[in-house]
Amino acid sequence: MKITILTSSRADYGILRPLIVELSSNSNFEVSLVAFGTHISSLHGNTITEIEADGIEVSEKIDTLVSGSGPRSISEGIGYTYKKFAKYWDTVETDLIVCLGDRFEMFAAVGASVPFNIPVAHVSGGEVTTGAIDNVYRNSLTLMSKYHFASTEIYKENIEKLVGKKENIYNVGALNYDNLMTMEYYSKDELNEHFDINPQKKTCLITFHPETVSYENNKNHIHELVLALGELNEYQQVITMPNADTNGNLIREKLIEYSQNTKNEVVLIESLGWKGYLSTMKHCEFMLGNTSSSFVEASFFQKKVINIGERQNGRLLTDNIFCCKIEKKEILNQVFLIEKMEPFNKIDMYGNGNTSNKIVKILSNIKQ
Repeated sequence: MKITILTSSRADYGILRPLIVELSSNSNFEVSLVAFGTHISSLHGNTITEIEADGIEVSEKIDTLVSGSGPRSISEGIGYTYKKFAKYWDTVETDLIVCLGDRFEMFAAVGASVPFNIPVAHVSGGEVTTGAIDNVYRNSLTLMSKYHFASTEIYKENIEKLVGKKENIYNVGALNYDNLMTMEYYSKDELNEHFDINPQKKTCLITFHPETVSYENNKNHIHELVLALGELNEYQQVITMPNADTNGNLIREKLIEYSQNTKNEVVLIESLGWKGYLSTMKHCEFMLGNTSSSFVEASFFQKKVINIGERQNGRLLTDNIFCCKIEKKEILNQVFLIEKMEPFNKIDMYGNGNTSNKIVKILSNIKQ
């Protein structure tokens, strides 16, 4: 079976990596990896180098980014990605497309394949984020797909309701866990060596993306977040930059401005890489922001998470996650509360780390 795996960002590649490796090592499959989106952007860290550093061959690089981060730029980016992938699907021979998640770039790349009647397998469908427009793209990808690999039973049931049937829908657990259970993490000293993260200082890991439903509020949101960060002077603040969403550049500029003017210890970085990011998560005191990694990955490490705003509304909340408004007072109050809490026990709802193996077994039984 010829399989084309799509990756548009550092985030989905980090999750897909164990599946890419497992499929590539299986003689039943011929795997092509297509990298596009922010992977081929120097502004976003040129993260295709992380794939190549892992020894994974990239079969095709497709430049799909347009400049700007406003609604028009996002819309134009979708159209541009459609055009690029229409040409690609017209020239390539493949039996199955594998995609993950909910990004607008992925929606466009897969959408362009629909007229070609290529079967699609979607990983991480059925999740809910009513505070982000990604919800629309995720559900659209689900409707475009023939095979569905959900990370929990609840998400599996959501897919069944959406597509109106139960065939080819599987609860395989979270693919992220495959990485988490097998990765060799950086020590605190190694993080210092690679990223100048002070091993002696208590660390807060911060990732804040724009809210894409009520995007007009992002200017006030980043203002309130920066005010709160300014008072967290007991912590080293490791801040990763936002992704290419509506108003992403606005948030990027404000974070740069904050890092240049604050007296706090700040490590502002475009991309830590998957290993660096997870290692920082493993060693940090708590996480702050609105990234999806605050849910599955943080639950693995039993990390306390302050999830701010509405971007991730609808996701399953485990005991380690605390939600509040994007307001300085609310954020600081929540930090005070979690500092007084005891560590959490292991959270077990996303499987046991053999998701890629389950997916490969299912795909091996598909009749071509």
